[in-house]
Amino acid sequence: MTRRDALVGVIEALHAEIAALKANDVVGLERATQTKLVAIDAVAALDHTPPTSDLRALAEEAHRLNETCRIYVNLMSANVRRRLQQLAGDGRAAYRPGGHAFA
Repeated sequence: MTRRDALVGVIEALHAEIAALKANDVVGLERATQTKLVAIDAVAALDHTPPTSDLRALAEEAHRLNETCRIYVNLMSANVRRRLQQLAGDGRAAYRPGGHAFA
């Protein structure tokens, strides 16, 4: 396996994570995350020569997809927090102006 192959594996796993997040598929998310972690370990264990422009582009794509996953998780977390506040009868906003969370 090459670093390129391993990075492609990371990207494929990130696409699977995004699909699982969109579908609320916990089993699929767990599987995709495990696959991603194995692929990341493979990238780290492989050749440490300076990356080519192709490898840099793949790494940037993986980073972009990881940020997309992070955004989905943050949105889901905010939705859960808002719903829990509604269920608890707390009508306040989740955050005060200035970005500080309520205690």
